[in-house]
This record gives sequence, C-alpha cells and structure tokens, in this order.
Amino acid sequence: MFSPSTEKSSRLMNSREQQFDELDSSASYLSHEDSDLPAPRLARTVLLAAMAGYSLVTVVNILGAGLSPAETCVGFTALLVVFGLQVAHSRPQARQSPYWRRVTTLTLQAVFCFVPLALFHMAWGAMGGFLAGSVLLLLPGRAAWPLYGAIGASLFAYSAAAGHTLLDSVYTLEATLVTGLVVFGLSSLTGLVTRLHAHRADLARLAVAGERLRFSRDLHDLLGYNLSAITLKTELVRRLVPDMPERARDETDSILALSRQSLADVRKVATGYRDMSLREEAAATRSMLEAAGIEVEAAIDIGPLPSQIDTVLATVLREGVTNALRHSRVHHCTIRCWEKDGVVTLSLGNDGVDPEDGGYEGVDRDARRADDPGGTGLGNLTYRLTRVGGSLTTELSDNGWFRMTARAPVHPHVCTTR
Repeated sequence: MFSPSTEKSSRLMNSREQQFDELDSSASYLSHEDSDLPAPRLARTVLLAAMAGYSLVTVVNILGAGLSPAETCVGFTALLVVFGLQVAHSRPQARQSPYWRRVTTLTLQAVFCFVPLALFHMAWGAMGGFLAGSVLLLLPGRAAWPLYGAIGASLFAYSAAAGHTLLDSVYTLEATLVTGLVVFGLSSLTGLVTRLHAHRADLARLAVAGERLRFSRDLHDLLGYNLSAITLKTELVRRLVPDMPERARDETDSILALSRQSLADVRKVATGYRDMSLREEAAATRSMLEAAGIEVEAAIDIGPLPSQIDTVLATVLREGVTNALRHSRVHHCTIRCWEKDGVVTLSLGNDGVDPEDGGYEGVDRDARRADDPGGTGLGNLTYRLTRVGGSLTTELSDNGWFRMTARAPVHPHVCTTR
C-alpha cells in the first residue's frame, strides 16, 4: 500500500512525462508541415497577392492596347505562362533544383516575356520585372545581377526604339527593375520565414532531448545514492533484529528518513530545484558508512561556497559513494575537500577495489581525466563539472585504492553549450 507522499511523487512523475509528450507532439507538428503555419502562409499569401497585382496591371494594358482577339488571346496565354513560371521560381525549394532545370525554365520565361513584346508591341513591363526577379532568385549573384541590369536595359532600349519619350523609357526601366526587386525580396523573405519555422521545430526537439537528458541524469545522481543506502541499511537491520532490537529500530528510522529524502529528491528533479550542501552531504555520508561498519576519514576544510558549486560537489560526493557501495568491497573511505588559489578540490578514496579486476567502472590504473568513463554516473559528473569550468580525474593504485578527484572554480564559469 502506497503512502500519500508516494502517490504525490508518482503524480509528479506522470505530469512530467505528460509535458515531454506535449513537447514531442509540438515538435512533430512543426516539422511535419512548416509551410502551413500562420507566418509562412501569410508570407506566401502576400507574395502571391503582389504578383497577382502586377499581373492585373498587365491585363489592363493588354485590354487597352486595341489588339485583335487572336493577339489578345496570345497575350493572355503568355501572361498565364509567365505567371505560372514565376510562382514556381518563387518557391523556397526552387533554388535547390538542378542547374539545367533552372536555366531551362528561365529561358522559357524569357521567350514568353519578349516574343509577345516583339510581335505585338504590348506594354509588358511587369512581365519583364518577373523575369528580372526570377534571374536573381535562381542564378548565382555574379551572373544574376548583370543579367538583371541587362533585362532592364533591353526594355529601356525597346521603349526608346519604339519612339516613346525619354520619360516613358525611363519609367519602363524603373518599373522593370523595381518589380524585379519586389519579387526577389518577397520570395526571399517567404523562404526565410519558412526556414525559421523549420528551425523552430528543431529547437523544440532539442529542448525535449535536453530535458530528458537532465531528468535522467538527475534521477541517477540523486536517487542512486539513497537507494544504495536503503539497501545497505535494510541488510544491516536484518542482521541486527535478533540480537540488537534497539539498534535495529534506529536503523529503521534512518531507512524511513532516506525514503522520505528520496521522495523529496524526485520532487526536486520534477520541479527543477536541486540545490544541495556539500557539508550536509558529507555528514550524511559519514553517518551512513559508519553505520555499515566502514571506517571514514572526513575533512571538509572550506568556507561557504556558491550554490551552484556546492550542489555540483555534493553530487560528486554522493555519486562517488554510490559507486563505492555498488562496485567494490569498502573497508576504509576518505573524504577530503580544500580550497587553494580559487579552486575547490574534492578527493574521495576507498580501499574496496581488487587490483586483479583490472578496473573500476571502466577506470584504468593510471591517473587520467574521466572524459569518457565507462559508467553513466562518472559521465554525468564529468558533464556537471565541465559546465562550471571544472574537471574530474580518477586513479586506481596497485594496492586496491581507488581515488576520484573533482576540481571546480569557486566562481563558476558556466558553459552554455550542450
């Protein structure tokens, strides 16, 4: 039968998992159909509206040019083809298409842009602007900008050759170039908005992965020690009950306290508040080891530490003792901490490793950095210390003593990378 505190802890865990699922769903939604999100859809709508407006101006010019029905039909057909090609060229994925395909569609757009102009002398400035914009969108800059200027110059030359005034020719040039810039700018912005929303989906997935990693790391570091201590004390109580009932009762109280602390640690992990004290952790560790018949030498010669450093070093102490209880047969344990030149050093040692085993949770006999340890616990500690500008080293001597040394600056240098 579960206690109310256990049920509350279970609810916290379920709530946390539900938050993970919601974040996963959000990330999946974003990546599944980025183009249907409000911002990309609005950008695409503005682009299409602008191109439709320019095309409507061309429709008015064709209707007012006094052309025959056949010529008008040819003009509208060319307009539809140019508009369709421009819509295709303005897609965010258009620039990733093969080069030959881009050149082919640009050539086709140029044909439908200039042939009606040459045959029927239509007022065709907006369609020239579409071609100029497509050139900027699909070709490399060193080729696109000269061609962009050449398109505007060709329409200026045509207008002058057709006997239009200089002012009308300059207007044709300006209309072509400005239309090209508008189409190029709106199409580029549409693609940029779409990419930004795709990156937002990636950020959501990274946030989910980071939170899952934090949750797993904290559960291991905070609960591993308590669960190992509960196991050890339970075995001790079983041996003490027949001969020393009073001592057994005291150890039972201690187990109850550890169980309550484990529940509190789960709540801390679920809510993100995990401040710990190195001195309190050292005192609790000493009491627990001595109760198990392990000789402890402890010396914590430091003043008050920043909360972040205090928590990291307390976690190192807890994980080090957990590893000692799990992976060795400890008889003597040393815990020493001191500060020198702005660096706090925590050293943990125990004599419970058999030299013939060849290692301690993947640690070689020679001293080294624990950058790639075999155990998940040491990996978590290395990560935590690296985040505050510290380091972790481990050493296994030939006489069976294993030593783990953590160093951290008094004033942490927080790393922002994951």
